[in-house]
Amino acid sequence: MSLSVFLKYRGHESLHTLELPKRNRTKDGAIIQCALEQDRIVVTKDNDFLESFLLHEKPKKLILVRTGNIPNRELLKIFADHLDFIELALSRSHLIEISRTEIVEHG
Repeated sequence: MSLSVFLKYRGHESLHTLELPKRNRTKDGAIIQCALEQDRIVVTKDNDFLESFLLHEKPKKLILVRTGNIPNRELLKIFADHLDFIELALSRSHLIEISRTEIVEHG
């Protein structure tokens, strides 16, 4: 199961890059534009999105996953175990960093 499918199962509207017309070849700028137009939160491991967020405040909300390469089941367990806190953190912060051991929210 992908993180996107998990989030849908938990009642969140989610869109994976594979669902976009250019799939995983979609440029970062197009993903950011989609997030802005559709009021979405970008969930990524890609530091380019962090740079865009810090320099341009785009996207509006970002979850940066800093777990390194872990099996998908481990990533899903992190989200499943902490989804309530992640939701709360997103209600008061625009940037959340998730690692294997902690979740940090930034103003």
